[in-house]
Amino acid sequence: MTQYNIMTELETLFKQQTNEKLLSKEELSASGSNRRYFRLESKNTTIIGVEGTSIDENKAFIAMANHFYKQGLPVPQFFAATDDWRFYIQEDLGDILLFDYIAEGRKTGVFHEQEKEILRKTMRKLSAVQVLGATDFDFSVCYPQPEFNERSILWDLNYFKYCFLKSTGLDFQENRLEDDFSKLSEILLRSHTNTFMYRDFQSRNVMVKNDEPYFIDFQGGRKGPLYYDVASFIWQAKAHYKSELREELLQTYLDSLKEFMPVDEDDFREQLKHFVLFRTLQVLGAYGFRGYFEKKPHFLQSIPYALENLRSILQNKFSEYPYLLEILKKMTELKQFREVSVRKPLVVKVYSFSFKKGIPQDDSGNGGGFVFDCRAVNNPGKYERYAHSTGLDESVKQFLEEDGEILHFLEHAFELMDASIKRYKDRGFTNLMISFGCTGGQHRSVYSAQKAAEHINREFGVEVQLIHREQNKEELFVSKNQTDNLIN
Repeated sequence: MTQYNIMTELETLFKQQTNEKLLSKEELSASGSNRRYFRLESKNTTIIGVEGTSIDENKAFIAMANHFYKQGLPVPQFFAATDDWRFYIQEDLGDILLFDYIAEGRKTGVFHEQEKEILRKTMRKLSAVQVLGATDFDFSVCYPQPEFNERSILWDLNYFKYCFLKSTGLDFQENRLEDDFSKLSEILLRSHTNTFMYRDFQSRNVMVKNDEPYFIDFQGGRKGPLYYDVASFIWQAKAHYKSELREELLQTYLDSLKEFMPVDEDDFREQLKHFVLFRTLQVLGAYGFRGYFEKKPHFLQSIPYALENLRSILQNKFSEYPYLLEILKKMTELKQFREVSVRKPLVVKVYSFSFKKGIPQDDSGNGGGFVFDCRAVNNPGKYERYAHSTGLDESVKQFLEEDGEILHFLEHAFELMDASIKRYKDRGFTNLMISFGCTGGQHRSVYSAQKAAEHINREFGVEVQLIHREQNKEELFVSKNQTDNLIN
């Protein structure tokens, strides 16, 4: 269908809904979806228009959206659809995906309180969607099937086998692997609950509006166990949640779930680990298909994160499927995967030093970073009364700050440092070295290095290792994530 026909259909729906003239239309990114999204705007109204080529999928989404909205759940309101169900319009929830809202935490592994709170809210609302969303809902409308069952499990496991495992070149006995697949399916199916299973519950399918999460793209949902969505969200490959945050989110979810039903936490956690394993294999299958076969780089870039998750998961004991675990461990140790590492948080080393004794060596192997020469700044060391003081003493600080030269010097140094630190974090670099040198490594360089370390830790929340080399003093400024863990 041409762009003209698409807009004619959506514009008709828009006018019928709003009685207003459509002034602008913009196609939005749809990621890996086969649906096309458009923002439609008049003078007073903005609405999202959708074209979906799968009519059955459209009908499933609309039925779910209507039911969830009536239940008071956080989903976009459905407005209208064409007679053939190919086009429909819904509430515009804005542009902020949860995935982007927590971008700083994902990049660094350090989640600030605002990011953590939106994640906690999301877990609380998940339990409501799973339970209230299933209440009096007709699951026969679900597409492509109404319930999580053995066939869907084996589809996903074979998706992993054919689209990812075989592409690695690893030799394995298919019959033995299938035996363990059957056992895993049996264990997953012992968790029957009359609840809604979102199936693709991850941060790209949650939007943030007025600091509240709203759920989208649930058209693949069906009746199924609670564990699947918990595993999908908390162990999302590129979310970069540390174990402490995962535990916090899981406990938040369990506490919320108890408002709807009795929960045996030990039993829940035991069963959850099997779903985490299963979901990780399913995700690798999807990444393999989208990346290796469809040549989409976004999915290839996600593989190292999923493998890092898998390495962590395999530390659990899964005695039920020994051959599967044997193959997975061999797979994660393959050369092509060992050489790809997941981003680690940035650590900044800040030195003060004496030029007379040489510039500090960079032990990270990256060849060093910034070296700032403080010797042009007025030197307190030429005055006898400061001979036995350092840049950490109040008298020296007062001298330097009242003189003012060092403040102007640091203003420009910080501007350069800040720009690099932002880019280092964005690009996943793990080490940066910043050195301040003066004649004796006692006054100006010590003051500058101390101020720089405090500034970097305060502004960026990263770990800073401060070394006053000539004073034989070291200080550690922990990352914000480490501070939060200590507090909690």
